Amino acid sequence: MKFDKPATTNPIDQMKVVGQPIHRIDGELKTTGRAMYAYEWNDAKQAYAYGYPVGAAIAKGRIRSMDVSAAKKAPGVLAVVTTLDVGQREKGKFNTAKLFGGDEVQHYHQAIAVVVAETFEQARAAADLVKVDYAEEKGVYDLKEAMKSAVKPDEKQEPDSGLGNFDGAFAAASVSIDETYTTPDQSHAMMEPHASIAAWNGDELTVWSSSQMIDWWRSDLATTLGVDKEKIHLMSPFIGGGFGGKLFLRADAVLAAFAARETKRPVKVALPRPFIMNNTTHRPATIQRIRIGADRDGKITAIGHESWSGDQPGGQLETAVNQTRLLYAGANRMTAMRLATLNLPEGNAMRAPGEAPGLMALEIAIDEMAEKLGMDPVQFRIVNDTQVDPEKPERPYSHRDLMGCLKTGADRFGWSGRGRPGARRDGNWLIGMGVAAAFRNNMVLPSGARVRLGSDGVVTVETDMTDIGTGSYTIIAQTAAEMMGLGVDKVAVLLGDSRFPVSAGSGGQFGANSSTSGVYAACVKLREAVAQKLGFNSQDVVFEDGKVRSGNRSVPLAEAAGPEGLVGEDTMEWGDLDKTHQQSTFGAHFVEVGVDVATGESRIRRMLAVCAAGRILNPITARSQVIGAMTMGAGGALSEELAVDTRRGFFVNHDLAGYEVPVHADIPHQEVIFMDETDPMSSPMKAKGVGELGLCGVSAAIANAIFNATGIRVRHYPVTLDKLIGGLPDVA
Repeated sequence: MKFDKPATTNPIDQMKVVGQPIHRIDGELKTTGRAMYAYEWNDAKQAYAYGYPVGAAIAKGRIRSMDVSAAKKAPGVLAVVTTLDVGQREKGKFNTAKLFGGDEVQHYHQAIAVVVAETFEQARAAADLVKVDYAEEKGVYDLKEAMKSAVKPDEKQEPDSGLGNFDGAFAAASVSIDETYTTPDQSHAMMEPHASIAAWNGDELTVWSSSQMIDWWRSDLATTLGVDKEKIHLMSPFIGGGFGGKLFLRADAVLAAFAARETKRPVKVALPRPFIMNNTTHRPATIQRIRIGADRDGKITAIGHESWSGDQPGGQLETAVNQTRLLYAGANRMTAMRLATLNLPEGNAMRAPGEAPGLMALEIAIDEMAEKLGMDPVQFRIVNDTQVDPEKPERPYSHRDLMGCLKTGADRFGWSGRGRPGARRDGNWLIGMGVAAAFRNNMVLPSGARVRLGSDGVVTVETDMTDIGTGSYTIIAQTAAEMMGLGVDKVAVLLGDSRFPVSAGSGGQFGANSSTSGVYAACVKLREAVAQKLGFNSQDVVFEDGKVRSGNRSVPLAEAAGPEGLVGEDTMEWGDLDKTHQQSTFGAHFVEVGVDVATGESRIRRMLAVCAAGRILNPITARSQVIGAMTMGAGGALSEELAVDTRRGFFVNHDLAGYEVPVHADIPHQEVIFMDETDPMSSPMKAKGVGELGLCGVSAAIANAIFNATGIRVRHYPVTLDKLIGGLPDVA
């Protein structure tokens, strides 16, 4: 099926099941410990071995030699496979830095060997016995230093954009700001580590892994191993968090595959936490310069946003100017991005890449402009709203209700009681409120599914879509149930298996809308098959309450299936509606903080997110996504930072003790409001993504609230107490 015209009325609009607050159908499995995650797969007939990785102790250079003799003689050791053994390997399509193979070291903790033993402890102990002789080379690890030689990447990355005469309009503006903001390197810090089990049966490989994108991983694993993709069976039915860190093939799956081939045993490999920080991907640091000019009435006349980020050679930009191209009106515009070469671990997608760090800067700058103009920050944003793409005024938004989000949030949060900076106090606590707009582009990818109707009346959905804790199982069940006129108790959902039709996968806020659209397309095929078998006109057939009805005739769905059952399979493809209409999601974040006047400690007191993201497929799972994203935004504002050792080129705080994410005590009451809307231009579901929108803008809202509490403007994240304490008023 191809979606190339706006959606009209369809079975999803009944909303008997879709849109209802149904609890996760996989929730019992997870809460009782019966959901099997990658490392937990266990077959009593299999004699599993354990692999432990050895990581490079330098950040740049070459391996002269490796001595594994002592490791091989250690108790329980079955094999040691080194990067020199496997030789140079072709990189996968989605990998910037190589995962394993050859003598070149591109970053610290790059996998250079895997030690395989009968037990995990034996493998770990033997890994310490591997001796490596390096030829170390000088690397570049400091973005501030590297930005001096940063370059404009190829046009495929769309580094620059502009409209009008930015320089002239900025120079002539009545009120202006010109400030620089920085965001640090950040880690996904998901709870479940990157983990895989690999087993060979002749030349066929089975891998259980923690993967957000089944088909991407399968393709890149085939390339890395030099085998036929069709010989690889990849499964990932449950994932304990990913946030983009499991979008692309990682070293655990590669090491497990090589180790299993060498030992002729199924091998388990889980990356230790320090490897997760240094061996896998991370959100790159940014340096962002923002210039805004406005007239005395608050209308933006010029807006410019430049961003610098770094990555391995051949890497990608952190697209921090994306939202600035689309969020606010202004006739004269300029955005530019430059990429520096860094020899740190690979920078790549982390929840809401681009918009998340971009809004951390832009939404402070917008607040600074409002302050300079003497305008309320909410009103300043409303004054500069636009219903068209500001860089392409001929292209309207498919649906945009940023103003509704801001007004609804201000009213619900009690924004009118905000007061001037430093004006509110509760004992030793200075109290402040902050706001930030939320924005994330709506993306879709082709997504397929197979839907089987059994003789028992149960519909089984098969798709390689994944569930990273987001509720995919549930919303897919709701979609099939709505389309086939059933309750969710009559729908079984099977996910995360490469034997199933290729789906969009989980990432980029495209998973829910794309995958349910694929199920919709497959269900249309199944409905046609049912109608044809029963001799009904497929145009007027009704699926309702477990029955199929046309005119005065009604047949139970189970009877229609017959003893052999029926199958519908299709893939949702996408037309070019995004070319004629800009499709995005919007929101507003409101935060109240307290800052201790004596210590500079900041505490979040309450949070509100108002989201406009098309039809909400399940308000329970959607709310869970948003409050989780708000929590991540709190970490980004107040604590999260990968500290770079700029001499040796690695992240020093490479575990969950040193990399500080929010805990329960850090997060107060969180409220989420979903605007009542649909977007027929987006998909037959009339939905959009919401999981990343919930993060975008949160950190800036917190930083703006701290300014309102203290009068201190912090432009460099995280907003730690050392950046506040010198400017706080006397305790008395």
